[in-house]
Amino acid sequence: MAFWKYRRVTPAQIIILGFLALILCGTLLLMLPFSTRGPGGASFLDALFTATSATCVTGLVVHDTATYWSSFGQAVILLLIQVGGMGVVTMAVAISMFSGKKIGLKQRWVMQESISAPHVGGIVRLTGFILKTAFFIEGAGALLLALCFCPELGFPRGLWYGIFHSISAFCNAGFDLMGIRAPFSSLTAYVDDPLVNSTVALLIIIGGLGFLTWHDLLTHRQNYQQYRLQSKVILCTTGALLLGSFLYFVLYEFGLPQWGQMTTAQRLQAAAFQAVTPRTAGFNTVDLTELSQPGLLMTILLMLTGGAPGSTAGGFKITTLAILLLSIRAVFRRRGNTECFGRRLPTGNLQNACVIFVLYLLFFLAGGMLICCIDGIPLMSALFEAASAIGTVGLTLGATPGLSPVSHLLLIFLMYFGRVGGLTMLYAVTSKDVSPASQYPQESITVG
Repeated sequence: MAFWKYRRVTPAQIIILGFLALILCGTLLLMLPFSTRGPGGASFLDALFTATSATCVTGLVVHDTATYWSSFGQAVILLLIQVGGMGVVTMAVAISMFSGKKIGLKQRWVMQESISAPHVGGIVRLTGFILKTAFFIEGAGALLLALCFCPELGFPRGLWYGIFHSISAFCNAGFDLMGIRAPFSSLTAYVDDPLVNSTVALLIIIGGLGFLTWHDLLTHRQNYQQYRLQSKVILCTTGALLLGSFLYFVLYEFGLPQWGQMTTAQRLQAAAFQAVTPRTAGFNTVDLTELSQPGLLMTILLMLTGGAPGSTAGGFKITTLAILLLSIRAVFRRRGNTECFGRRLPTGNLQNACVIFVLYLLFFLAGGMLICCIDGIPLMSALFEAASAIGTVGLTLGATPGLSPVSHLLLIFLMYFGRVGGLTMLYAVTSKDVSPASQYPQESITVG
């Protein structure tokens, strides 16, 4: 962590360099001969793709995790998921705390940027809270999943599967070890298992709410008025997205003829799970290639939206969506300011939301169109893979393993961009903002 001592290194640069260093370390480890089950080890591009997907908690893979990677390789992937999901800076500060080293102001500043905290004060205590809460939730999830896996696979293997899938779900990674049944099958064998469905779905939701929202929930409990404005917006928007997408899937999608073999209970569980997993976990309990065109579009939109800032989820974040919708409401009501829960949002929030939304949309469309042109796959399939990558989701229509090396490099970039965030990358490569001494004359233009 010596590079934190350099004054010219900004928090944004530390975050993107930290993720990059972790990806490169993971790539080297996955290239070792004993990281794979077959002889020779993985190629550099395959190892780089897998390490990026794990570190960026995406879940897109070029090889089935259970059948291609050895126990050592799976352990490396799980470690990358854990560090990448909690955040490189969070884990680095945690190591300093446990080793008894003093946490300096620069480290606290970087930590604030990493978890989107409102201020530096109390950041070390908040880090301790985040780590303890995360490990407790992952442990509880592992025990619940082990109750299902142990009778099927035996105690040692069932416990390992419980730990792996609990961490993968909580960190919104989407990596699974169910290839022992059929390659790339994810959780399709558990479409009617309420324990697996509910446990994985709850882990995904909790991981995607964000660290500061946990703090509000556990500190203030039912005293909703004491919550931060950000927590209120996250909880309301998350609830609306979950309810809206569940109603779509249960009332329309899973009522189509291709799902006719499913029972009512299976449709309800599949609809609930499909409403949760695109934001941004990557597990699936049904065959996604059977989704209708509207179903694919709905899933793409959910993948792009993602979870909350300062969480284990990706996407352009639900707060960005909420600010844009609130701004639309303000325009319709002819209000000069964007308002929410009795508070007025600063203009900078709307500017950042617009920049993030446009950046994600441009990279998503450009990536999908390039993949379509390079590999000749249908545009909807290419857009689906691109949305899954930039939203760090991991859902796939089966196209990713067969794509060309150039398309794999495109997906690697999209996964990296989606995890570190658009504004973080912009702040890392641009100079420090300097307020101008003067301003240009103001003139209005017609919009719409």
